[in-house]
Amino acid sequence: MNDANSEFRPEAISASDWRQIVQSATDTAIITTNQAGLVTSWNQGAYRLLGWTEEQMLGRTLDRLFEDASQIKREFEEARNQGVGGGTEGWRLKKGGGRLWAVGEMTPIRNPDGEIKGFVKIVRDRTRAKAAEEEAAAERRALEILNRAGSALAAETDLHKLVQIVTDAGVELSGAEFGAFFYNVLNEQGESYMLYTLSGVPMEAFSKFPMPRNTAVFAPTFKGEGIVRSDDITKDPRYGKNAPRTGMPEGHLPVRSYLAVPVVSRTGEVLGGLFFGHATPGVFDERSERGLAGLAAEAAVAIDNARLSQAAQREITERRRVEEALRELNATLEHQVAERTAQLRMNEEALRQSQKMEAIGQLTGGVAHDFNNLLQVIIGNLDTILRNVSDEAPRLKRAANQALNGARRAAALTQRLLAFSRRQPLDPKPLNVNGLVTSLSEMVHRTLGETVAVETVLAAGLWQVEADANELEAAILNLAVNARDAMPDGGRLTIETANAHIDEAYAANYAEVTPGQYVSISISDTGKGMDEEILGRAFEPFYTTKPVGKGTGLGLSQVYGFVKQSAGHVKIYSELGQGTTVKIYLPRLIAAAADSESGIDETIPDGDEEETILVLEDDDDVRTYSVEILRELGYRVVEAHDGPSALRLLERQGRVDLLFTDVVLPGGMTGAQVAEQARDLKPNLKVLFTTGYARNAIIHQGRLDKGVRLITKPFSSADLAARIRDVLDDQL
Repeated sequence: MNDANSEFRPEAISASDWRQIVQSATDTAIITTNQAGLVTSWNQGAYRLLGWTEEQMLGRTLDRLFEDASQIKREFEEARNQGVGGGTEGWRLKKGGGRLWAVGEMTPIRNPDGEIKGFVKIVRDRTRAKAAEEEAAAERRALEILNRAGSALAAETDLHKLVQIVTDAGVELSGAEFGAFFYNVLNEQGESYMLYTLSGVPMEAFSKFPMPRNTAVFAPTFKGEGIVRSDDITKDPRYGKNAPRTGMPEGHLPVRSYLAVPVVSRTGEVLGGLFFGHATPGVFDERSERGLAGLAAEAAVAIDNARLSQAAQREITERRRVEEALRELNATLEHQVAERTAQLRMNEEALRQSQKMEAIGQLTGGVAHDFNNLLQVIIGNLDTILRNVSDEAPRLKRAANQALNGARRAAALTQRLLAFSRRQPLDPKPLNVNGLVTSLSEMVHRTLGETVAVETVLAAGLWQVEADANELEAAILNLAVNARDAMPDGGRLTIETANAHIDEAYAANYAEVTPGQYVSISISDTGKGMDEEILGRAFEPFYTTKPVGKGTGLGLSQVYGFVKQSAGHVKIYSELGQGTTVKIYLPRLIAAAADSESGIDETIPDGDEEETILVLEDDDDVRTYSVEILRELGYRVVEAHDGPSALRLLERQGRVDLLFTDVVLPGGMTGAQVAEQARDLKPNLKVLFTTGYARNAIIHQGRLDKGVRLITKPFSSADLAARIRDVLDDQL
């Protein structure tokens, strides 16, 4: 029986048919090689996935598909020994440098005898699956970060720690190199100010820069308008539009990728902003935005809760404080009545003392005024005699000079009387007390002698005052001389400045003292001190504890009158055997500092263009400033940064009139050593030192070495011009 289906013999597939089947697999790369690993066929799928044509790959190895060429060798070895090689996913290289994520196997091709005559390599594209897996992993990671941050925020009530948690989580979530959270807080007085936290960089990386302002880049975040993301902020049209930096300040961390998210409370208040940066462009994407938006929402809730907790705690603390104060008031009411009664008696005594000083002041002022009229006649006529007396009458001229000197001393005493009586004409101007004390310190050193050590302690950020600089100098010198006399065996004098506030409680104890802000100048000694009786009369004119001929009793009176006339306050603190401190309080000047010099017309001496000055300064900025000022004045200037280079310049230069050198220099040589060797090269060379230190190689026992000229830093152009001219014109 013949059945058409009883015998079925499949027809053999021809090579042409086989090739057509292989080429039709366009989503899969099917590649064959010979035993040596050289490509013998390359289907359309391989071309579509990898980019090379069959003509480009025939006879070539598959090494170019792998970042590590040893991987293909392992696949061939596994296929020979195990029947299949590869099977692991990984990156494969494409023509032109691209990559795709793929998986593939290598199997041997055998002839009928079972011998291997080649290999077939199958490659399947897994890029989309890989991207989906990474996307899912990223979403899981973001969710874990947000959950972890949310748990930490729920347990934290400290505001600064809370925002640090948010900042750290934001950096981890976005993949930023660094992040910051700028936020507003309230202090105990209810005043708002801005703070920040950092993540990814140390605090020092941003501490030298000011807080961000509402520029075009920052404003949308601080106004709560929405998220700002830029693949390259330096190319953003809003970037670099604001002076003075027109972009990131010098030294700022490099930022190309930029992402900022506002943190807005439930009430719509903008609590702050999260800011993230990366030095590489294009780091942040929509996923970063979504994650940080969720984090910002959690941060807003946590900050609101922390603020409510802090407000409640403040209310509880204040309530407890009021209750405690009430209990203390009830317990100490009788004691407070006694204290208040004693305080009233002290105020009455202070008023009587003030009235007494005022009466004495009126008397001495009247006497001084009349006596000044007499002295004016005497001094005027003596001056006329001196102008007209002949040099041929030396005895008469000498007598007139002696009389004039005596009259001037009498006039000085009269000035002290006028100062005490507050009738001396003052010329108050805006004044930097630190600058005055600094310029006066050298004179105090010389006046007090070697047995008294002088120290100045100058407050940073000292306020300005409005006072007569000459009279303030005289007051400080008077107090310094009094201190020296109280330390016959030597001791220490300290001049200290500070910002001070006189409150109403203190002012109530002293007549004519107004509460407010003051600058205090304290002159302290380690001398004999005073008892209560002397303290009570210390400011009276002509009252002195010094031996006859050793004092006029007008020094403290002059200080008292000057301070009172300047709307200030002066107070003496003293103990027998412990020393004395006199504190001068001058009212703070509330005015623009720029107006203080508007009426000054100083004449700055010019230089001669033939006069040459060598400026030796190791600080580049100070040296540049000094050189520019001197050249503007007309001098010829050469410059050096250390001692050896200055000496080499002196050897080569023809004319050098003056060496202007810092005292402290690098390279093992001081300014004094350079000056000594410079004078060996040029004996007529004049030297002006400058320094920012009170003690150095040219000052010993509180005095400048003999013949040394010094200008202290900081100095103005006028100071430098005048000092240089003085030294150059000195014929000694």
